[in-house]
Amino acid sequence: MTSPVDIATFRTDYPEFGSASTYPDSLVTFWLAFAYSMLSPTRWGRQLDIAAELYVAHNLALEARAQREAANGAIPGGSVGVLSNKSVDKVSAGYDVGSSTEAKGGHWNLTIYGTRLYRMMKMFGAGPITIGGGIAPPNSGAAWPGPSTLPGFTNF
Repeated sequence: MTSPVDIATFRTDYPEFGSASTYPDSLVTFWLAFAYSMLSPTRWGRQLDIAAELYVAHNLALEARAQREAANGAIPGGSVGVLSNKSVDKVSAGYDVGSSTEAKGGHWNLTIYGTRLYRMMKMFGAGPITIGGGIAPPNSGAAWPGPSTLPGFTNF
């Protein structure tokens, strides 16, 4: 396991976030600390730093969008989906969002970093966890075995 990513490493790995005026060190530090508090080292193993960097990049991109909106007089942080069609006068643009988004990815689909992280989450099993029978840690009590299937027995 490597030590947590620092600002310099993050900016080297993701040079598009190199501007300290657009992406202040304090903001990068905030999201790095938050990423390491949210991502389980046990689950991510040697890929924890990559996941943390993607988490940070996703949130920095969303923060930059909110700052641009605020600078233009709009309310920052409004939810904006992936562009699928846009027309201005006689010019229109559309994108195949199915090829660049993850089904049920929610807000992770708002940036390429989020879709990468979401894809990794699915590979690493970071989705829902099923809790059930098995070996319980000492002094933790038994896990609920589920409803009884015996005829005539009610669980209520």
